[in-house]
Amino acid sequence: MIADTWHLFNKYMIITLRMPLWTLFTLIQPLIWLIIFGQLFGHFVQADNYIDFMVPGILIMTVLFGSSWSGVSLLREISAGTVDRLLVSPVSRVAIVLSRVMHSAVQVIAQALIILIVAWVMDSSLTMNIFYVLLAMLVVFLLGVGFAAISNGFAITLQREEPLVMIGNLMTLPLMFFSSALVPKQFMPDWIQYISLINPITYAVEAVRAVLIAPPDFMIYFKGLAVMLVFAGATLAWAVTAFNALRD
Repeated sequence: MIADTWHLFNKYMIITLRMPLWTLFTLIQPLIWLIIFGQLFGHFVQADNYIDFMVPGILIMTVLFGSSWSGVSLLREISAGTVDRLLVSPVSRVAIVLSRVMHSAVQVIAQALIILIVAWVMDSSLTMNIFYVLLAMLVVFLLGVGFAAISNGFAITLQREEPLVMIGNLMTLPLMFFSSALVPKQFMPDWIQYISLINPITYAVEAVRAVLIAPPDFMIYFKGLAVMLVFAGATLAWAVTAFNALRD
């Protein structure tokens, strides 16, 4: 399984490197939020440096835009018969799903690093300590795995692109607004604060913010990391189970 996952992962990475514009295209909306809305909202939100507060949220937004559409390409491979050809080969079924999820998660890490560089150019005072950046990228990776697994699981279950696109839309901005990604919790209505408690985005944003904004708060970070581990593991298990159930 590990070898099959590695070979399929390399295949998807080669395809991405041959068409880098798609990866850059998914960065457009997070960059708009960072550059334009960061300046606008900074006048309304009482924070010492709203850009520093907002950047972790934009990193998580990048994960959502980059991974929640992962299932679309799987649907196209199913329609083209590529998955059927893989199934009659000795390739591990788990590897078919896992390689796609891993590819999507690694891709969003590259996008998140670009966002960090842009934030640094905009005079953000977020720490660029490699250790803390790596800790933040671990959370980004796990969240990317989770949402890519959800997208692939729905792609396998629904077998149609239209409802998958609708679900992808529901996994982006609504989840962002029901979290502390863009607005501090004290500015939220009580009912949104309650919803944010069951929103994985909240824990991911707070974990990233805990290590990128000095001084680091490792209690908040490890709490968010634990939630991300459970979230990624559960969603990945569901996607693999959905794939096996569909093809048995």
